[in-house]
Amino acid sequence: MTAALSRRAQNRAERTQRILDAALTVFAATGYSGTTMDAVAAEAGLTKPTLYQYFPSKETLFQAMMLGKRDAMLEVFANPKPGAMVRELLDFSWDYAATVMRPDMLSLARLIIGEVQRFPDLGPAYQASGPDHLLRGIMGYLTDRRDEGALRFEDAELAAQDLWGLILSAPRTQALYMPAALPDRATLARYIHNGLRVFLRAYSTRPEADLATLEALLNGAPSNR
Repeated sequence: MTAALSRRAQNRAERTQRILDAALTVFAATGYSGTTMDAVAAEAGLTKPTLYQYFPSKETLFQAMMLGKRDAMLEVFANPKPGAMVRELLDFSWDYAATVMRPDMLSLARLIIGEVQRFPDLGPAYQASGPDHLLRGIMGYLTDRRDEGALRFEDAELAAQDLWGLILSAPRTQALYMPAALPDRATLARYIHNGLRVFLRAYSTRPEADLATLEALLNGAPSNR
């Protein structure tokens, strides 16, 4: 009986992910206003009644889709290891880039920017389930590292904003407005690695040691993220 229930739960999780993937495809292609539950159900290969069993409205589906993508970026922070802060920051940076620089995520961001005037509730919904959710996760991680004595700052929000601003703000902004000129991995690495260097110089309690650790990771054992 337990195995059957476990299998049922697994099937539900797999179907939920299929729906969320389908939702991203449809939202990115047609925007928030153009997306219908019928279209998402068709993309996921499900009936509309089945889709409603998982998500009762377009609004809840949109929020779940955005939260899922942000949670994936925060996985590296879920189980921090002693003395691994520099590695974890590097891994997070690449996880962040791998998500927000995806063409479908960039398309979704462009469409949301274009629709917030017509749909005033869309901006706050996107901000709450996307950037704000991610920001809270980064703040929590950085605050824990501060409490351990690895970082120093007074304002956790500003520290978190500095981190993601330094590592990717410039190439992502460019990609939003120049979809035909997405940066390659070498360009992303240039921004990410420099951003981490600046962040560690500003916030680390042991900047020399942490910068040396970062260079060792980049030169000898680079992240696979």
